[in-house]
Amino acid sequence: MRSLIAQAVAAEVSAQPANGPVPEPQDYRTDDYRTPVPLTLRGATVLSDREAMKIWSAKSGVFIDVYPHAPKPDNLPADTLWRETTHQSIEDAVWLPNVGYGVLAPTTDAYFRRHLEALTNHDKTKQLVFFCLRNCWMSWNAAKRAMSYGYTNVDWYRDGSDGWQEAGGLVEEVSPLP
Repeated sequence: MRSLIAQAVAAEVSAQPANGPVPEPQDYRTDDYRTPVPLTLRGATVLSDREAMKIWSAKSGVFIDVYPHAPKPDNLPADTLWRETTHQSIEDAVWLPNVGYGVLAPTTDAYFRRHLEALTNHDKTKQLVFFCLRNCWMSWNAAKRAMSYGYTNVDWYRDGSDGWQEAGGLVEEVSPLP
């Protein structure tokens, strides 16, 4: 029964609007991040499950999960129990949370730039594969932003970890990079 429900939800979420594919905006998406996404991202390669798995198998690209993460609030009372959330991602991917919002705080922008430089060893031609979940604008935004930073080999895996699992790919629990 659970499988049928999961399939129905996945089919509903992955459906494009009745009036056709979502047009690619000129700027970053700043709201409604979990809605249908465009089929394209100007300047990036949009990957199918098969293409993503080929890159992953060859270890030729850096897989970057941009799924958001709520940090522990600074002003949380000392006696409050805080349970850190867990996140399942594509095996061997790095998790750079919160870098896919439409507008980034200066500290988040610096975090994103710093980690991209480290992950690529300052090579702006290194292959980067951005993903989140299916129908998640965060990966679209993050890939677009990486191109604005001068990275030239940017891939967007639009079906993300949802498509990955459906295609038989492995996932593992990950922690955000500090």
